[in-house]
Amino acid sequence: MRQPSEEQIRALEAELERLSVDDVLLQTIVTLINLGARKAGLVESAQADLEQVRQAIEGARALLPLVEARHGDQVGPLRDALSQLQMAYVQKSSGAAEPGEPGEAPPEEEPPKPEGPGPAQQSGRLWIPGQ
Repeated sequence: MRQPSEEQIRALEAELERLSVDDVLLQTIVTLINLGARKAGLVESAQADLEQVRQAIEGARALLPLVEARHGDQVGPLRDALSQLQMAYVQKSSGAAEPGEPGEAPPEEEPPKPEGPGPAQQSGRLWIPGQ
């Protein structure tokens, strides 16, 4: 394994000087949401792993308050994305049993859906079963 040169080390140190903990927290939240979406099976050819989705949601929810006060303008879109991931998680976890399986009532006709996001999605605070 090749050792980094002095120039590379200085460049890395300079980058660390410019980097803030907030930058890392924001990037971690984005990464958790993106990975959660993949683990929810929302990305083509990705296998759903609901335990991983739940963990990604919990991690992002735990980190958001740490950056909210200083980065309110960036947190709104993150909250929206997290809300969408939470909704996908609830739909996937409650839809684990396929319609028509023995002992299951036939599916009812879906009521018309209201336009736009509901109050829970708008607030970014969606209840998740088991939490």
